[in-house]
Amino acid sequence: MFAIKGIDHIVIRASRLEGLVAFYRDVLGCAVDKRVDRLGLVHLRAGAAMIDLIDVHGELGRHGGDAPPADRHNLDHVCLRIETFDEAALRKHFAAHGVALDGPHDNYGAEGDGPSFYLDDPEGNTIELKGPSRPATH
Repeated sequence: MFAIKGIDHIVIRASRLEGLVAFYRDVLGCAVDKRVDRLGLVHLRAGAAMIDLIDVHGELGRHGGDAPPADRHNLDHVCLRIETFDEAALRKHFAAHGVALDGPHDNYGAEGDGPSFYLDDPEGNTIELKGPSRPATH
């Protein structure tokens, strides 16, 4: 048997790869871990997990067909667990990048109930930023 420990990676198909790389690097703070340009693939480090971006026009991206139209998405959302969850500091950081935050919301996640914000990347993919969970009350 096996147990899931967390997200290893997600893969997002990108219509404008470099714009998406810049967003995940500069706005969300992910580091470019590795590039495989011949495949149109960029691996970004997101804590212990990876976010892989593939160019829809590259070798890997063409396997998924055409890019979705503007009113369709490649995924519903991905939730990234963040530490710390300072609402004022998060709002200030994202406002400086012209990114609107939705929330905070009280959501259930892998560690229990806690605060989260939602935002969209430049291609309309929704990202949830999840803070630490509150201690359970009985």
